[in-house]
Amino acid sequence: MKTIAHIETDFKTKFGIPRQAGLVKTLTGKIILEETYRNSEVFRGLEGFSHIWLLWQFSESKRDHWAATVKPPRLGGKIRMGVFATRSPFRPNPIGLSCVRLDRVELDPKDGPVLYVSGVDLLNGTPIYDIKPYIPLTDCHPEATEGFTAVTREHSLQVEFPESLLQKIPEAKRAGIIGVLEQDPRPAYDHDPERVYGVEYAGFDVRFTVKEECAVVKEIVVL
Repeated sequence: MKTIAHIETDFKTKFGIPRQAGLVKTLTGKIILEETYRNSEVFRGLEGFSHIWLLWQFSESKRDHWAATVKPPRLGGKIRMGVFATRSPFRPNPIGLSCVRLDRVELDPKDGPVLYVSGVDLLNGTPIYDIKPYIPLTDCHPEATEGFTAVTREHSLQVEFPESLLQKIPEAKRAGIIGVLEQDPRPAYDHDPERVYGVEYAGFDVRFTVKEECAVVKEIVVL
């Protein structure tokens, strides 16, 4: 497997990254090809597609062993499910799959053709193995059913973000961090209303507490 590109996002650490792509549509990223693949022809025709598939490496979740079952955090961290029934990063092969929106393709004088995408769920610097177009005819299944994820899919938080603190975040990044907090980045088993959590996003440490299904931002620290 060859790394063909890396993605640049606003997440320097894993905590706070949405559990799936597309949950926070305002989170953006930029895909930059490795020098070997910086040929203006590689993306010919891709601009006609609204979404793309990314195959990537769980680069920060490497382990020397794997287990047949894992504990999905949205199930409270106590219930085990088969590793192939989950999207856990701890797999025999550390390969991730994300469907993101393709906003535009730009030709950069230095980096060659660059993809600008949104709805991302990747850590900054994540290695990309492959890029494929999303094809609605074959990739969309309206009749599809889901298993245990149906239990947790609707969970979200209200967000209380004082205006004085929100103003410290660049306007273009505000919707993204609010969306991250709405998705509740905490493990499902953690319900300590006094604990202060911190999401590192776009060069800021956004510190917040959660009480009665409401995330309250307490402090913004410039990193």
